[in-house]
Amino acid sequence: MARSGADAVLRGRAVTLRPMTADDVPALATIRAQPEVRRWWRGGDDLAAAVRADLDDEGLTVYAVEHDGRVVGAIQWYAEDDPDYRHASMDIFLDPVVRGAGLGGDAIRTLVRYLVDEYGHHRFTIDPAAANTAAIRAYAKVGFRPVGVLRRYERGADGRWHDAVLMDLLAEELAD
Repeated sequence: MARSGADAVLRGRAVTLRPMTADDVPALATIRAQPEVRRWWRGGDDLAAAVRADLDDEGLTVYAVEHDGRVVGAIQWYAEDDPDYRHASMDIFLDPVVRGAGLGGDAIRTLVRYLVDEYGHHRFTIDPAAANTAAIRAYAKVGFRPVGVLRRYERGADGRWHDAVLMDLLAEELAD
């Protein structure tokens, strides 16, 4: 489903979110290749193809995350449009060199505010790997709360199934 605001540029306190383009693929593939990112995002042997696949997914809206004029990651969202279960889900990855600067929280807050204002979403979900404690802490700072464990949710690079934590956020719970 094409989204009306998918071409919007969003400005946070420290980040700019702009629609990802094919020109962003090399930079984002390089970030995804970093061991600290690849551990959670994987993507096979061709990370550029994995990044392009997200760009080409019509149900997904992907923004490049920029800080100081440089692409430092990506944030993406998709909607559950069934009116009885309507919500938005999101995922984010950032270059490890910018971790700890609050850019992830700024990107999430910026996207959530936009999705509330533009699409009327009231609820958001994110599903980090249960072992990704840094991500879980970062999402909690923004206001996400653990809802439960998704047991054997995704297959890891080791070939085994791993748990994830389902977290959600109501629009009025967004922390500044």
